[in-house]
Amino acid sequence: MLPSELLINRLNGETVAPKQIEIDDEHRAIAQSLIDCFAQFQGKRQGELDERLAELEGESPDYKLKRGLAHLLRKGFSTFEEVSPLDPIELRRQVFALSAQSAPSPIQTEQTLVTIARQLSQSASADIATQDSASETPASTSEVLPEQVRSGLYADLPSNRILTEYNPPTPDALLHRYNLSQVQGIFYQATQVILNAHRNDPGEYKLLFRYLKLFQLMAYIEGDADQGFTITVDGPTSLFKASTRYGLSLAKLLPALLHVTRWSMTATLQRRDFYTKELRKGQFTLNSDCGLVSHYPPGKTYDSMLEEAFVKRWEKLKTDWRLEREVDLVPIPGSVMIPDFRLVHPDGRSHLLEIVGYWRPEYLRKKFAQVRKSGRDDLILAVSERLNLEKAGVKVDQVSVPIIWFKDRLPPKAVLEVLEDAP
Repeated sequence: MLPSELLINRLNGETVAPKQIEIDDEHRAIAQSLIDCFAQFQGKRQGELDERLAELEGESPDYKLKRGLAHLLRKGFSTFEEVSPLDPIELRRQVFALSAQSAPSPIQTEQTLVTIARQLSQSASADIATQDSASETPASTSEVLPEQVRSGLYADLPSNRILTEYNPPTPDALLHRYNLSQVQGIFYQATQVILNAHRNDPGEYKLLFRYLKLFQLMAYIEGDADQGFTITVDGPTSLFKASTRYGLSLAKLLPALLHVTRWSMTATLQRRDFYTKELRKGQFTLNSDCGLVSHYPPGKTYDSMLEEAFVKRWEKLKTDWRLEREVDLVPIPGSVMIPDFRLVHPDGRSHLLEIVGYWRPEYLRKKFAQVRKSGRDDLILAVSERLNLEKAGVKVDQVSVPIIWFKDRLPPKAVLEVLEDAP
C-alpha cells in the first residue's frame, strides 16, 4: 500500500474520489522503466537505486505517480538485506577500537581494514575446522576481504542495504496495484464502512468472512445467503484513539472483497481540512463494477487436508447422497456460520456437515456457541477426539445436534449412518 503522502484524491463536496490511472501505453512505459531500473540494481545498494530513481523522476509533474510505483516495487516485489561479514555494530566496535591505537591517516585506515579482515578470516577458518571435525562433509572455506569490512561497517543503514532478491511484476500488474493502493488509502480515515454483499456464491462469502477474521476487524454481520449480507465495520477513527494499524487492516480487506462477484460499500470518513486543519466529514462509495484488480489469491478449495481426504473417500462410496461444498450460510446474530458441506438425497432430504478438527480453544468455544445459536436441526458435527474440549471450556451436552467422533480421519460411512438414521 501507499503512505499518506503519496495518495492523490479530490474532494467534491463530501465525496472523496481517489486517483485512478488508465492502463494504457503511456503508463505502461512509465511502469516498465521503473521495473527495469530495479532489475539493473539487483545486488547493489539501496542508496544507488534511490539516486537513479530520483534521476528518472526529474522535474516531471507526475512525480507522485513515479514515486508511488517505485514505493510499491520496493515494498512488494523487492528484498533488501544487510550484507556484512559481522554484525555492523560489533564490526564498528572492533574497527574503532583498533584504529584508536594509532594516529589517523589514509594508510593506517587501510591497514586497520586489512588487520580486521585477517582476524575475521582466521575466526571463520577456526569455525570451519570445528565443523569439519564433527561432520563427514568438509565445510567450504571463507575468507573476509578488506573491502567487505569497509562496506559492512555501515551495512545497517537503509541506504546501504543490498537488493538481494527481486521478483518483477508486469507493467499492467504494477499499475493495477497502484490503482488499488490509491483506493485503499481512503480507508485510513474511515469511521465506518458498510458492505452490502449481494447474493453470491457461498464460497466467496466464506473467503470474505475469513479475511475479516484474519485482519481482526470489528464487524457486525446481518442477512442470509438468499438475500445477501450487510457487514458493518468500524473504522480506525471510530476507536477511542485513532489507530494506524487498524486502518491498514481495514485497507487490506479491499483486495479480498474484490473476489466477491456482487457487492457495494459506503465508507464514512473523517478528514482534516488542508487549510483550516478542522475535521470534516467525507464519504466514499465503491461497488463490484469498479474495475480494480485483486492481487490476493482466490480461496483454496479445501480448508484442510482433513476435508480433502474426506471428499476423496466419499467419492468411493456407493450412495445416493450427494456431497456439496460450502453451499449454505447459516445467519447468526452478529455473525454467520458456513458449514463445510451439504449432503443432499434425491428424495429431498438435506443435511449440513461441519468438521471440527485441529483448532485453538477460542475457535472451539466460538464454533460450539454458533451451533447452539443456529437452532438448526439438520446439522451434523464431526469432532476430532484429539481436541481437549473440556480444557477449552466447551460443554458437549449443551449441543443438541448429532456428533460423530473420529481420530485422524473422518470415516464417510459414519456420516452415512447418521444420515440414514436421521428423520
